[in-house]
Order: sequence, then C-alpha cells, then structure tokens
Amino acid sequence: MTLTVYWPREERPDAVELLENGLDTDVKLIWGPEPPERYDVLIAGRPDRDQLTGRPDLDALVIPFAGIPTSTRETLNDFPQLRVHNLHHNAEATAEMAITLLLAAAKRIVPLDRSFRQHDWRPRYAEFTSSMLLDGKRGLVLGYGGIGQRIARVLTALGVQVTAVCRRPERHQATAKQAGIDVRASSELSSLWPRADMVMIALPQTPETEGLIGRDEIDRMPNHAILVNVGRAPIVDQAALYDALKDGRLGGAGLDVWYNYPKDEAERANTPPADYPFHQLENVVMSPHRAGGGDVIEERRMAQLAELLNALARGETDTNRVDLSAGY
Repeated sequence: MTLTVYWPREERPDAVELLENGLDTDVKLIWGPEPPERYDVLIAGRPDRDQLTGRPDLDALVIPFAGIPTSTRETLNDFPQLRVHNLHHNAEATAEMAITLLLAAAKRIVPLDRSFRQHDWRPRYAEFTSSMLLDGKRGLVLGYGGIGQRIARVLTALGVQVTAVCRRPERHQATAKQAGIDVRASSELSSLWPRADMVMIALPQTPETEGLIGRDEIDRMPNHAILVNVGRAPIVDQAALYDALKDGRLGGAGLDVWYNYPKDEAERANTPPADYPFHQLENVVMSPHRAGGGDVIEERRMAQLAELLNALARGETDTNRVDLSAGY
C-alpha cells in the first residue's frame, strides 16, 4: 500500500531531490501549494486548519524540525486522532553550539578578542579570575534528549561533574552511569541549583518549562555560574537574567535563543532580540538562534525525514513520536 505524503511548502529543488532519493518506492511525495485530494501524512511545522480538517485519510503530521511551535500544539488539541512526529537532525549541531557558547563565556573570548583587535595587551597581564577553568567544576544539564546527552558527554570529557535532569530518568540512568553522568528527576531540580557552576538548557518550551528559571532560581546558583541556553528563551525570565548578569550575580551567559524575533524580512536588519540591552554586557555571548544550522544540516534533515517516512510506510508508528501532553 502506498503512503501518500503532502508537503505544502516550496522547498529547494536540491533538497526535494535529496528527500525523494531516500524514499522507498511505496512512499509517494507531493509538494507545493496545491494539495492532492487525499494524503496520509502532512509535513508542516505550522499547519493550517484546512490542511487538517475533513481529511479522513490523514493519519499523521510530521513537523520537519525539532520541537513543536506553541500555535501548532494549540491547533492539534482539536485533532486528537492525529499522530505527531518531528525530527532531531540537528541535535549534534545544537550541542556543539552549546559547548561553543559555554567555552566562549567561560574564557571571555569575545571581550578579549575585541580589546586585542585594538592592540591592547593589558588583559594578558591582568588577574585571570574572570576565566573559568571547567575541569573539576559541576555542570547541570536541563533536558536529556538528543542534545542534552551530547552536551553531557562533552562536558564529562572536559572533566566536568555532570548532573542531568529529565522527566523520565529511569530510561537513562543505566547508560548514563556508565558514562559518569548522574541523571535525576525534574522533581529534584530545586536542590541542584546551588551546586551548578554551569547550567546548560536543552529543554523545549512547554507550559511546564516556561518561566522555569526566575530570580529565585538564579539567586540560588553560585555567583560565578554560567548559564547557556540553546532551548527556548522563555524558559528563563529575561528581566531576572539581565539583572543577574549586569549585577554580577551570574558569571556569564551564552544565549542562542531570544525573546523577540523579526516579524518579516524587512525587520531582520534591526530587531532587538530582547527587552533588555544584553548587548551592552561583556559577560554575555550572543548568537542569533543559529545553533541548529551547519554546512550539512539540510542534507541531514532530508535523510532523517526520508527515514521517518519510510518507517511510517512500514507501519512503525513510534519513530520520533511526539507526546503532545508533554509538549515534545
């Protein structure tokens, strides 16, 4: 039986070719603005209701990236019969960016680079108290999915004592223990803040995670702690984060996700990413939500999408399945 897949978006021809080359013969892909009369699978990150309504053959929605947009999750509440799947093709790239931001913040790479471009050697002879040695420190990884697991392994290799927090620690504790990683339940988080020299956020944005880190949580972290966020910005209260960084209550931050985004192409040249001037702080490393990108990301996305569609055609409905009640 042929699995008919509809992708409304106009993709790059080379990307579509990559996808089609990876599909089994029993998967039929249709793309473009004109929908077919029937389809079994819809590929859309933010589907319109008319793409979901009155479709008795529609069985699954595939979100062609990681995470679930809030608007999509709200829409899907009205379509409980649909299975939802997503992709994790950029987990490696996102984990690499998290480590990059951590090292840049810990070693103060950006301000040192900026001053040395002015031929200023004075930081080389100053006290090195502003540079954190990671070896022997304690790291807290929030989220232990594909991204969090990679972050934890790299931190362990750097000599960091890693504790990871997730909703279902029992799924990971055996393998994590072999790697020297301590996996705890989310309910234990309140006791872990004082022991976190670095906090690495790799969580999705859900009703449970939004506002997870506020003033109370930040105040319980060590003053030298570094916070890195490659999850979603609203997980951390922006006013609390800005004030703590400005006042020295936090040692530094590496941020790839933000509170404000351009609404259209015209705004891309000048949109402040937050309501507070993080750009004025020298202990912040800023990145414009590009952790999931890279030179081979599109190829990886199409390859994983093909694998997922082939699995669905074989009746393997648990592949990259999303738990809507959990939000990921």
